[in-house]
Amino acid sequence: MTFKEEIQQGIPEQLPEIKAYDTEVNHAPKRKKILTSEEEQLALRNALRYFDKKHHATLLPEFKAELKEYGRIYMYRFRPEHKIYARPISEYPGKSEQAKAIMLMIQNNLDHAVAQHPHELITYGGNGAVFQNWAQYRLVLFYLSQMTDEQTLAMYSGHPLGLFPSHKDAPRVVVTNGMMIPNYSQPDDWEKFNALGVTQYGQMTAGSYMYIGPQGIVHGTTITVLNGFRKIKKAPKGGLFVTSGLGGMSGAQPKAGNIAGCVTVCAEVNKKATQTRHSQGWVDEVISNVDQLCKRVKEATKAKETVSIAYNGNIVDVWEAFDTHDIKIDLGSDQTSLHNPWAGGYYPVGLTYEEANEMMANNPEAFKKEVQKSLRRQTDAINKHTDKGTYFFDYGNAFLLEASRAGADIMAKGSEKEFRYPSYVQDIMGPMCFDYGFGPFRWVCASGKPEDLQKTDTIASEVLETLKKDAPEEIQQQMADNIQWIQGAQENKLVVGSQARILYADAEGRMKIASAFNKAISEGTIGTVILGRDHHDVSGTDSPYRETSNIYDGSRFTADMAIQNVIGDSFRGATWVSIHNGGGVGWGEVVNGGFGMVLDGTKDAQRRLESMLFWDVNNGIARRSWARNEEAVFAIKRAMKNNPQLQVTLPNFVDDTLFN
Repeated sequence: MTFKEEIQQGIPEQLPEIKAYDTEVNHAPKRKKILTSEEEQLALRNALRYFDKKHHATLLPEFKAELKEYGRIYMYRFRPEHKIYARPISEYPGKSEQAKAIMLMIQNNLDHAVAQHPHELITYGGNGAVFQNWAQYRLVLFYLSQMTDEQTLAMYSGHPLGLFPSHKDAPRVVVTNGMMIPNYSQPDDWEKFNALGVTQYGQMTAGSYMYIGPQGIVHGTTITVLNGFRKIKKAPKGGLFVTSGLGGMSGAQPKAGNIAGCVTVCAEVNKKATQTRHSQGWVDEVISNVDQLCKRVKEATKAKETVSIAYNGNIVDVWEAFDTHDIKIDLGSDQTSLHNPWAGGYYPVGLTYEEANEMMANNPEAFKKEVQKSLRRQTDAINKHTDKGTYFFDYGNAFLLEASRAGADIMAKGSEKEFRYPSYVQDIMGPMCFDYGFGPFRWVCASGKPEDLQKTDTIASEVLETLKKDAPEEIQQQMADNIQWIQGAQENKLVVGSQARILYADAEGRMKIASAFNKAISEGTIGTVILGRDHHDVSGTDSPYRETSNIYDGSRFTADMAIQNVIGDSFRGATWVSIHNGGGVGWGEVVNGGFGMVLDGTKDAQRRLESMLFWDVNNGIARRSWARNEEAVFAIKRAMKNNPQLQVTLPNFVDDTLFN
């Protein structure tokens, strides 16, 4: 059976052969047992409804065994025969080019070179899923292969509800993930309802089909590291950046450190994750002995090398050893998946990787105690370094929040609410980027041709060079950093999976770059381009401990911005839209929305990109302005001057002396 035939088959009439469990693949940890016997039966009924009744007797014991062994029903038997990766758009079957583009992006998310746990359909973050099971994968691709430009596919947490009549300007796909009634959004609620097969955690760009591998976060991490060194008034050369995590998102850190020009040490307990990043060239060296690590770091900082080192082991051991050996850490952070602390997002010190996986599945209460004990110990070690001058920041995966819940010494003096360390958004990304409208714009060349990506890099660089000439002083540094990034993108070999690129840009930059792409497509210079962004952006995410942590008017615990964002994108021309509970910092902690947009060189595409991209950014700037963020007030006034149709309510600033 050909690739196209398998896609168009959907769920097969005849059962495929059972597939052997592949031990070479990085698998998700076993989920804890949380369902009652009655709920287990419900989960099995829910799984079997995808299949003809004649197969139920065969599949029931199989699915029952999966639920017992892994805590979930993945339907491994139905993994496709075809290799999953982002093919050129011309190789996908279908009636709609937009639908073909979405299939390309789904397959990129599940590419073995991209996905963290590909056989469990998890892209990154330990539980960031594209689908809950392989039946959903098969059914979604079937629907997309049948779709016309006057239909919309409704996606309920990985489940394709069906194709519905719509119109050409409607989104082709509308995605929701984990949209729970608020009182049912605790971590154990995710465990339960995900095990039942009725919801999933889509992370940010996993369940919205817009992940582009670790490159997706490299640019933002590079900006963060560069500005972190600027903040402490030290050049990166010879400086030391210490952090943890080499997974789907955190794996960007060593590459970002190399681009910035410092020495980077990144700890990772999962050797397969370390091997993946090392083989891809995203980390230079791997060391498994902490004393050897100390010696190597001293050499590297003294010689002012630009080098990234992965430590096969626990980050707590690194913080403690560097204190004992008196190694000065300039920048410190943590990017373990602490949004998911009890199910593989954080591995406690003192346990091997295998011991931790066994404990989290079979003795979850003991595992939780070990995690919290480890967080207290890690915080104590970090505090010793910050007392000696280290600048530490939370990279937004809930380290500060979970450390506080563990009773660690993490709160600011005299405060029960404020942390002693900032989120990187509070100090760096918020005031320097998001408030001005700069965020992670990205694109994918649907032809799959590296030469198309190179052409788009050149086009984007030329657009930014032109814009920089007339840009106000307030954003000159951002423009310069982004031009340097895009001009070095080819040399830095950032592509993993699809021919994709990320670039921090404001609304004007995004619209001008997209317009230039659309023109080049119409002239036949390049093929179809798919636009998107990380949800970690100006307007897409309401997250009080990350994206909106620099909102100080009391509204950072509201989610109006993210909801308005995805609704507005829907009727302004997005090809697909998504809204999620939980991406980035955890289930119940954030609401975030994303989009995808296909550029095909037409006037329709031009009309849509101008309308949608302007709203997608300025919605967030307007909200940040109303929160009295001065950089955002500047940015929204500039936007209103450039577009007279924009009229935004501006805040009046109150004199502080009135309250004295």
